Amino acid sequence: MSSSRLSPRSKLATAIGDQPSSAETRPDAPGLLSIAAVERDTGLLKDTLRVWEKRYGFPQPLRDANGERIYPREQVERLRQIRRLMDQGHRPGKLFAASPTDFAALLVQRDAPAALPAEIQGMLGLLQASAADALSSALQERLQALGLEDFVLHFATPLSIAIGAAWARGELGVAHEHLYTEQMQNLLRAALTTLPIRTGSPRVLLTTFPNELHSLGLLFAQALLASHGAACTSLGAQTPLEDIRKTAQNGGFDVILLSFSGAFPARAAFNGLRTLAADLAPGTQIWAGGRHLADKPAAIDGVRYLAGMADTLLALHDWHATSPS
Repeated sequence: MSSSRLSPRSKLATAIGDQPSSAETRPDAPGLLSIAAVERDTGLLKDTLRVWEKRYGFPQPLRDANGERIYPREQVERLRQIRRLMDQGHRPGKLFAASPTDFAALLVQRDAPAALPAEIQGMLGLLQASAADALSSALQERLQALGLEDFVLHFATPLSIAIGAAWARGELGVAHEHLYTEQMQNLLRAALTTLPIRTGSPRVLLTTFPNELHSLGLLFAQALLASHGAACTSLGAQTPLEDIRKTAQNGGFDVILLSFSGAFPARAAFNGLRTLAADLAPGTQIWAGGRHLADKPAAIDGVRYLAGMADTLLALHDWHATSPS
């Protein structure tokens, strides 16, 4: 059957690779992943996978003997590619609607970056070898050589991007990514303890919305802000909106900084930001980090979008320029 005679849903599925019907049952089949495993592997929420299955016709999971979804590895690999393209600002609707040729072209653009600096290539090599102690020492040396701000802006951020790209290409696995995250978190948290305790302004509350699992960006932002004298309090990931509001109000915070990965649905982010902004005390600002939000922002009073880490320091500069000393 030619693609011109396919239904809209089938066309979308074809554009990202035809797979067997989701109604097929294959109990105890090797090489298949549960929906929980796919969520861990790709960073895409279970609810997102189910919505895509209904809306776009992909992924197309099989079913085990209990009727639970199980996913072939080739579908999981494609989901990894989609996730990384979303992190670069591409919207899922356009990715699913893309022809196979157009989708492949996006992957080529993504996979053909400029040559990586030798230091970052070295870090990738240590990570691929799972050399935890050597990686920890190398990261510590770079931090000492660059200082906290330059380390975050000019080394940790591009390193994280390079690791994400290598993960999407299948050169790194989930365990490698977790190892990197743990090493980086340990390093930056230790560095933060060496800074003077800040009691001035602005007071910044850092967290993510429920279902946003990624918190390394929060730690990067906290390191930048704290190194410039902001008084930061991090709640970690996945804080309910009402708890964010109460904590900001009771703690007298000036700014709430929220981090959104490219996998977090933009519509859900904007809806949550509207709800939170409407309930905050006058003058409390929200800084929302996430390139996919900043590229097509929704106008919400009191919300500022941060497209990258450098925007965090610009927001801090503007806060000092416009707020009473």
